[in-house]
Amino acid sequence: MGEKVLVVEDEPTLLETLEYNLSRQGYQVLTAADGRTALALARRERPDLIVLDLMLPALDGLEVCRILRQEMAVPILMLTARTEEVDRVVGLELGADDYVTKPFSMRELLARIKALLRRVHLLREEASQGKEGARDRLTFGDLTIDLGRGEVLRQGRPLHLKPKEYDLLVFFARNRGMVLSRDLILERVWGWDYAGGTRTVDVHVRWLRSKIEDDPAHPTRLVTVRGIGYRFEG
Repeated sequence: MGEKVLVVEDEPTLLETLEYNLSRQGYQVLTAADGRTALALARRERPDLIVLDLMLPALDGLEVCRILRQEMAVPILMLTARTEEVDRVVGLELGADDYVTKPFSMRELLARIKALLRRVHLLREEASQGKEGARDRLTFGDLTIDLGRGEVLRQGRPLHLKPKEYDLLVFFARNRGMVLSRDLILERVWGWDYAGGTRTVDVHVRWLRSKIEDDPAHPTRLVTVRGIGYRFEG
């Protein structure tokens, strides 16, 4: 059986269309038409990926995303009819890994889903097999990245990172001391086919700093290189 995908959408015709097309691609498809049902399904079924509409009855998509991010590290692709950047940024800040704005082509959505799942699988394989000469553990003071387990410890305690936060930290750690542009980070961590802008990088860097820095307002590990991007000092 293929990967398990939970689709959360309150428009019946679109939900049926998404279920049909995803099933044809070989995915196991679960569906929910409201936020509360989505939470219950996600907790019980532990899907490999969630397609989450922003506007939902009972509990909106942003709240569902916020709650899920506290409980699990499943990739979340957000669907939204809104075009304002602030809505997309809020979704990313709450933990969405990617977004598609309605109306969208089914081909684009399927490609985004495939890309998200592929990056998760590659990361797990790289962590377990030690590709590109990676060690099982990367240690920087009180910060340890356990590539074999796909987890990060600080002062011996696990940090709860979203998938993209983890990807981003591993990329920085493997390029310690190098100045990395936002465009390069976006391409390597989100993929060349990601349609979002470099604002996405800034959002995730800010979130990552809140977890690995003593004083996120004055970072010493993940520093800004004005006009270019970021450098990881370890």
